Amino acid sequence: MSAASALAKKIGFWSATSLIIGSIIGSGVFMKPAGMAAQLGSPVWLTLVWILAGLFSLFGALVYAELGAMMPETGGIFVFFRKTFGDFTAYLYGWAAFAVINTAAVAAIAFVCAYYADYFLSLPQFSESTVLHYSWHLPYIGDLYPLRHFGVKMLAIAMVLLLTALNYRSVKAGSYFQVLSTLLKIGIILALVLGIFLSGKGSVTNFTTALSPQTGTGLLGGIIAAMTGAFFAYDGWINITSMAGEIKSPGKNIPRSLWLGVLICILIYVLVNQAYLYVLPVEAVAASDLVASDAMRVALGKTSEAVVAAMIVICTFGAINGNIMATARITYAMGRDRVFAPWAGKEHSRFGTPGNALWLHGSWTCLFILTGSFDMLADMFVFITWIAYGLGAAGIFMLRKREPLAERPYRIWGHPWITLLFIAFSAFYLVSTLWNDISNYMAHRQPVINSLLGLLITAGGIPFYFFFRKRNRTETD
Repeated sequence: MSAASALAKKIGFWSATSLIIGSIIGSGVFMKPAGMAAQLGSPVWLTLVWILAGLFSLFGALVYAELGAMMPETGGIFVFFRKTFGDFTAYLYGWAAFAVINTAAVAAIAFVCAYYADYFLSLPQFSESTVLHYSWHLPYIGDLYPLRHFGVKMLAIAMVLLLTALNYRSVKAGSYFQVLSTLLKIGIILALVLGIFLSGKGSVTNFTTALSPQTGTGLLGGIIAAMTGAFFAYDGWINITSMAGEIKSPGKNIPRSLWLGVLICILIYVLVNQAYLYVLPVEAVAASDLVASDAMRVALGKTSEAVVAAMIVICTFGAINGNIMATARITYAMGRDRVFAPWAGKEHSRFGTPGNALWLHGSWTCLFILTGSFDMLADMFVFITWIAYGLGAAGIFMLRKREPLAERPYRIWGHPWITLLFIAFSAFYLVSTLWNDISNYMAHRQPVINSLLGLLITAGGIPFYFFFRKRNRTETD
């Protein structure tokens, strides 16, 4: 039995759209603008990077809208890659999704959510001497401090386990929660934007003026680094394809939800960016530890800290649910196809959910939270993810040539030009990121070449591929 037939179709258009928006909008809109502003030094380029990253994310969404509508099976990219490139490539993506991409992303979002919840809770912590005494050193990678922010980590783990349990028991419950949390999230962000603009305490000149903008090669490096931050903030749109087998009328609802969801996120991110710049010069944005809090402080006064902390908790909590809900489906599909542990591909007999895969992801995510290693891993996952996005776009050409008569409920708009542009940009971005990582490593600005480490972790799954393949052959002989 295929993964497509095992899970019931319970997700409608609005639930699918809310899953996309809820998965995308998490901590990125609050945490990334400061670093991006420091890398660019220009409010104009800061705005352009948000728009460009959003447009290329939309182009990627269009590519996967065709693939998702053509192959509406639970498992997303794993399913597409298996049909297009074969078992090995599909497995490597699925392994990377489990080992780095999805679990590290959920861990990072959960930690941010718990960190700002601590503003109201004052969770217990260990002393710094205790934290340093129990550190773990990883050669050529860095030090891990499992006891640092221990109370925050325990709350983050509790959130992951709670939402994993919710999605374990019911797809509908997870979907309803996602719709409600996404509506609340959009309302809160729009209130932030309106509150800042209506305060009258900013200046439109901040949209165009800068004291020392980057130029030449410095600007190019800044754009590459800032694009990585923006892509981190936009990531999550792919999640809907992981649940394609559970979506009602997938040929219609997958493309529509991707179009609407990504466009709404582009609009929200640009509006929030302009709101920040309205009350803060780009230099102040770059120097801010939490730009949303500083912007609200200028607009509304001292009460802003509690308001922003509550906003971040609400926004990130919904993002945790959206990512937990979708990402375990890839591991579930791998288990169903027996290129991973078969028990991960079993659905719950009563609840009809991919229960084993959900708890496997939840456990791995909790390990990342406890060790604190997720920050380092999260920096890598954008690079690995964009390798997959580029391969998926190349697969469009392969499938159209190999299966010209196959049913395609949706065809990518602007093909082949949009598809070629997306592939070219993906290649440029990946090469530039690798070059930038190596340059920063050589200049001692970062302890490891993140992109290469991400590739190394992905390659670390290769022995497991051959193990499961050999075991499957033995069982069928």
